[in-house]
Amino acid sequence: MSKAPFGQITESEFSPPWWALNRHIQTLWPRFIQRRAQIDLRWEQLDLPDGDFVELAWTPQQPDTKGLVVCFHGLEGSVRSHYANDMAAFLHKKGWQTVVMHFRGCGNRPNLTPRAYHSGDTEDAIYLLEKLQRRYPHLHRYAVGFSLGANMLLKLLGENIHQRWIKGAVAISPPLKLAECASSIGRGFSQVYQRYLLNSMRNRLLGKMQQLDYSGLLDIDAKRVSSFKCFRDFDQYVTAPLHGFEDADDYYLQCSAIRYLRHIQTPTLVLHAADDPFMNASVIPQASELSADVRLELSRKGGHVGFMQGTPWQPVIWTHQRVLSFLTENQAVPA
Repeated sequence: MSKAPFGQITESEFSPPWWALNRHIQTLWPRFIQRRAQIDLRWEQLDLPDGDFVELAWTPQQPDTKGLVVCFHGLEGSVRSHYANDMAAFLHKKGWQTVVMHFRGCGNRPNLTPRAYHSGDTEDAIYLLEKLQRRYPHLHRYAVGFSLGANMLLKLLGENIHQRWIKGAVAISPPLKLAECASSIGRGFSQVYQRYLLNSMRNRLLGKMQQLDYSGLLDIDAKRVSSFKCFRDFDQYVTAPLHGFEDADDYYLQCSAIRYLRHIQTPTLVLHAADDPFMNASVIPQASELSADVRLELSRKGGHVGFMQGTPWQPVIWTHQRVLSFLTENQAVPA
């Protein structure tokens, strides 16, 4: 593992195998082809101050755990998502307790209020982290975010520079500039990802609109929701008005993690691939935009939350070992 200091952008040690050089293979193979790791989960409902709830998925308890890792999934994800499931299973085997927080409505049941979640919504995550700090005061606690969850985690750390909830963090494939990502994913083959995710977002909202009263909150009906063609449509007419932003551009500006990186004072590792099909080159920050506690490891290839090595019949996700190395290294640093 490289010992280069934080506050820099360094070349990643990730190297893709010959059969997985393409960014879409890196992105799709782990999701649709690779067999999921088996892990028993315990579910917990965490009631929130506003009367809603989020669901937590816990790996089995260990008598002598090395620490606690909180995971935040990506857009329309869950613990069933390949990246969250397999990371949790891997860390459990290595002696770590892991919990995946599901954003509102992404667990087993729809949430109770019109409010949903978005790339910069840190309130529920902070509530959970405060609970875990009180519940496990003597455990070393860490956080790992994937995609949307990674952007949210970076924003949380940049807004709470003196936080003591976690000792370190890893952000994997964060969409650091939301406007650029919303535009980039609408081009070429990447439209396939947008179509898949947008369909899930529309269906989730349509289901909630049948159960909850959105009058006075959203100026749209079911027909309008069904007509959305891109993320910007959804963010302009749903995300922004539902969560107090002026419009999609205001939401993108306020919630893009790029503007928070220079303020972070928690040891933070960012893993990003230059060929991420959800993004483009302009999303990659400059070293001057990183604080002295942020290290960005950039690989030329790797796709979106991919970073796959091994063989086609026995692939290995490189980020598992990289996260474990980060946790082990950080454990040795005094609090």
